Amino acid sequence: MMELDFAAKSIALRRDIVDMIVRAKAGHIGGDLSVLDILIVLYYQVMHISPEGAEDPDRDRFVLSKGHSVEALYVVLADRGFFQKQELERYCTFGSPLIGHPSNKVRGIEMNTGALGHGLPVGVGMALAARADARNYRTYVVMGDGELAEGSSWEAIMAAAHFRLNNLCLVIDRNGLQISGDTETVMSQEDMPTRFRAFGWHVIETDGHDHAALRAAFEAAQNHRSAPSVVIARTVKGKGISFIENRAGWHHRIPSEEEYRLALTELQESEGRMQG
Repeated sequence: MMELDFAAKSIALRRDIVDMIVRAKAGHIGGDLSVLDILIVLYYQVMHISPEGAEDPDRDRFVLSKGHSVEALYVVLADRGFFQKQELERYCTFGSPLIGHPSNKVRGIEMNTGALGHGLPVGVGMALAARADARNYRTYVVMGDGELAEGSSWEAIMAAAHFRLNNLCLVIDRNGLQISGDTETVMSQEDMPTRFRAFGWHVIETDGHDHAALRAAFEAAQNHRSAPSVVIARTVKGKGISFIENRAGWHHRIPSEEEYRLALTELQESEGRMQG
């Protein structure tokens, strides 16, 4: 795809996220909007994964450890064709497999997540399994920066470096906010790159909303063969909707009818500017 296509995709899927959350009166809109561009690049340009090959033993593995941002994953999976887009309208309704955290009952989802700190340990296991089975698939795990306060995350970080899992790529959605406030007040994460290097990881820093920069970061991770890689993606919580951006209160909040209209207007205006 051309860069313009990715920009258009980013706006369209943001609109789908907002529609889902308002319709269901449930969701984590701030984190959805911060992680979306990372997911777009992974699912459209980086990972060896497709609806047709959803059971392929050589498919890449993906774990959304920050499972509360599942709405962003659902819209990407639907857009890629893992299930019908109409299913998004049933999100969080009785009988729908599309619940408020990832469930492996949904085609394309490898692991149930939601309890923070679990995704990377399982990702380490997936990467070890690939080595044991002599398979070439890569494992990608997306975490929130607040999730690094979980001790199990650091146990997994230590283990991944110990086993030199060069087939593992961790992505940190570094938006600086979590449900209880900014990360540096709740539990400081700086200097994050230095911490990961001290644990033996290959560190790549990038803009988490720049599609070309994200592609380059993932290519660098694939080409590094002596250690696991972490992509620290600097993002904006609520990216794309001005009154949601950089506000911790929008971690889990449903837009009112007026806010919904304002959000759609802003996205439409962004689309118009992009088209010139």
